[in-house]
Amino acid sequence: MAASSSSPPSPQASPEGNSGSEEFADMLRSFMESLTGFSEHLPFTIDRQRLRSITALFALVASIIFVWKLLRGPTEHERRRRRATRPPPSGSDATSHTSTLAQSNEVSTSTGGSSVQDIVHDLFKPVNVTLGQLVRQRFCEGRKVTCRLLGVILVETTPEELQKHATVRPSVLEVLLELAEYCDLYLMERILDDESGERIMSSLNDAKIFKSGGLISDKVLFCSTENGRISFVRQIEPDWHIDTNSEIISQLARFIKYQLHISPSRSERIASNVFSSINLEQFIGVPDQS
Repeated sequence: MAASSSSPPSPQASPEGNSGSEEFADMLRSFMESLTGFSEHLPFTIDRQRLRSITALFALVASIIFVWKLLRGPTEHERRRRRATRPPPSGSDATSHTSTLAQSNEVSTSTGGSSVQDIVHDLFKPVNVTLGQLVRQRFCEGRKVTCRLLGVILVETTPEELQKHATVRPSVLEVLLELAEYCDLYLMERILDDESGERIMSSLNDAKIFKSGGLISDKVLFCSTENGRISFVRQIEPDWHIDTNSEIISQLARFIKYQLHISPSRSERIASNVFSSINLEQFIGVPDQS
């Protein structure tokens, strides 16, 4: 009699395995979205290529942990054998037992999904960074900083306006105080008459800048020409210079380590060591209060 050959039954995907895979895929998607959103709120730029490498590393670690948990848990066959060895409930207890099992399965499924979300959210929940930390991150190599007043610290943008009034920008005040505490800060400006200098000093004094202990009045310098401001910067030799005049920024680019060009409109980068921002607060990373 010819031996009958029977092919083994084709393996079927386990519903729990599919659920676990979908859960893991959801976790990775949430992880990628959270990482992208987190990187956009950082006060410094991140190289996209480096970000992809870091993301791939995290994904690999998460995959290893996921596979390890699957291998560590009991197989479907073992779970069935354990259920088979338990005495079946009798009488009216059968209905309540079935209901309890259904509820426990629902709870475990929802708990598993929420636990994945909780892990991702806890990993990337916002970190409270102080203004002082933001200043130190941006000016990490700036132990000495020079900064012009017009258009950066003051509302006024021309020397002619200073002949009538001088007003400290409210949004930059806290940044200025933190910068004065962290760095050796010098403020400078071109003025057309002595009265303009007096208005500036009075405005800074009213803003209580000199009472913070970081900035003294002797470090506020005045000159009568733009070349005079260039001369001030060259003599002080700062690590950072902040200015609104692109021509001065360009002339100082080869002498100063870093510069910040304050400009209302995005301009072309003058040099590799020159950064650009619409104001000092945005460069630091302070949220817009408007």
